[in-house]
Amino acid sequence: MFSFAWPWVFALLVLPFIARLFKAKNASPDMPLYLPTFGLVADSVKPISRGGFPWFTYLIWILLVSAAAKPQWLGDPITIPQEGREMMLAVDLSGSMDEKDMVIGRQQVNRLTMLKYVLNDFIERRVGDRLGLILFADTAYVQTPLTYDRATVKQLLNEAVLGLVGEKTAIGDALGLAAKRFNEKGESNRILILLTDGQNTAGNIEPLEALEIAKEAGVRVYTIGIGADEMMVRSIFGTRKVNPSADLDENLLTQIAEQTGGKYFRARDTEELQKIYELLDELEPVEDDPIQLRPQQALFHFPLGLALLLSFLTTLFPLLQHYLAKLGINKIRGEDQ
Repeated sequence: MFSFAWPWVFALLVLPFIARLFKAKNASPDMPLYLPTFGLVADSVKPISRGGFPWFTYLIWILLVSAAAKPQWLGDPITIPQEGREMMLAVDLSGSMDEKDMVIGRQQVNRLTMLKYVLNDFIERRVGDRLGLILFADTAYVQTPLTYDRATVKQLLNEAVLGLVGEKTAIGDALGLAAKRFNEKGESNRILILLTDGQNTAGNIEPLEALEIAKEAGVRVYTIGIGADEMMVRSIFGTRKVNPSADLDENLLTQIAEQTGGKYFRARDTEELQKIYELLDELEPVEDDPIQLRPQQALFHFPLGLALLLSFLTTLFPLLQHYLAKLGINKIRGEDQ
C-alpha cells in the first residue's frame, strides 16, 4: 500500500500562490525582480513578469513538497513472536569497590573497573532482553529503568563513579527498590543480579525485610560476591598476605539467593565473573505478546531526484539559448565584415 507519512505537508502547496498574491499587492507594475550581477547567468535570466504563472517552476515545488511528505510503500503486516528476560542489575558503588585486587590484561585494577569490563560484554549479549540498572551505596536509586536500549544501559554503567551515592552499602535498599520496580510491570521472569563486595551497613530497609518483599513480588535474585580471597600488601614491616574480602557477607547473599530461587556466586577474579555471566545466559526466556510490523520502503528519492533534474534543466536551457544567440550574433558580424 502506498501512503504519505506526513500528508499535512501538502498544505505548503499554496505558498507560491500566497507569495505571488502578496507581491502583486505590494509591488509596482513595472518593478522587475533584480538579481546580483553574475555575468553570463545574470544576463541570461529575464525579469519575472506579472503576466503569467510559472507552471514549470510550480511543478518542481510540487515534487519537493511530495518528497517532504515522506512517500512510502507499506508491505503486508508481519507478526513477530517476542521472547526475552527482564533483568535488573544492582551495582555496588561503596568505597570498598575501589580495592585494587582485580587484574585485567596483567594490569591491576579496582573492583568497579573489572565489573564494568565484564558487564559490558554481558549487556551486549542481552539481545531481546529488557535491562535496568540500579546503583547503590548509602542508598539505592534507579539509574536506568527497564529498557531494550542496551547502549544506554552500558553508557550509564560506564559513567558511574565511586562515591556517587556515598561510601557505605545499602543491600536492603537495592533489593527492595528492584522488587518495587518489577511490581510496576506485568508478568515476567523477574530477575535481579545483585553485585556487591561487602555487607549491609546503611539504608532505610533491612535486607531480610527486603527479602520478604522480593519473595512476594516473585523476584529471583542472583547474588554475586566480588573480591579476591587474598592479596599481597606491602608495609613498613614487609610484605604480608591479607584477605581483602573479609567484610563480604556471604551468608546473607546466599540466603537472599536461595530463598528467592536464585543462586549465590563468588567472583574472585575476572574469569570467574565471566563464567557466572555465561551461566546466566542459560536462563530460560519467557514469551511476550507478539508484535506486528509492516515493512516500510522510503520513496522520497524519486520526487526529489525528479525535482533536482527539472531544476537543472531550467538553469541549462537559458544558458544554451544565450550561447546560441551569441553565436548567431557573432556569425552575422563576421559575414558583414
